[in-house]
Amino acid sequence: MNKVILMGRLTRDPEVRYTSGDNQLAIARYTLAVDRRFKRNNDDGQSADFINCVVFGKGAEFAENYLRKGVKIAITGRIQTGSYTNKEGNKVYTTDVVVEEQEFAESKNAAGSNGSSGSSASFNGGAASTSRPSPEDAAGDGFMNIPEGAEEDLPFN
Repeated sequence: MNKVILMGRLTRDPEVRYTSGDNQLAIARYTLAVDRRFKRNNDDGQSADFINCVVFGKGAEFAENYLRKGVKIAITGRIQTGSYTNKEGNKVYTTDVVVEEQEFAESKNAAGSNGSSGSSASFNGGAASTSRPSPEDAAGDGFMNIPEGAEEDLPFN
C-alpha cells in the first residue's frame, strides 16, 4: 500500500503549468514544510521536512486559485519516485507526493494571523466542498452554538 498523509505549510505559491494540446491539463507543484515531531541529536537545527508535492487536473486548478505561501493544508496522496539525466550527464533521483486530496487545515482567522489567506473550501476528488460550517458560524470561543432542544439528540449526553 502506498498512502501518504501530511499536514504542513506551503513554502511558496504553487507553480502551475498547463500541458499543450487540445485537452490541456493543469499541473501544480508546491513544497510543504512539515514540522518534525521529535528533534534528533544529529539534527542540524532543522525542525521541518520539505516535501515536494504535485497535483493534476482540477486539484491543480484548486491549488492555483486558493493556495498561497504560508497556508496550512492537509493532503493525502501517494509517493512516486523517478529519475532523469541532467545537463551535466548526472542521474538525478526524485521523490514526490502525488496529491489525491487537499484541504485547508486552519480557519480563515487563524490563517490571517499567520500572514496568509485561507478559505473553508477543500478539494476532494474533483469537487470543492464547503459542507463544513465556516469559522464565522462559531461563537467567540471557536465552537459552534448548539440550537436549543438539540442536546437531547446528541449521542454523548
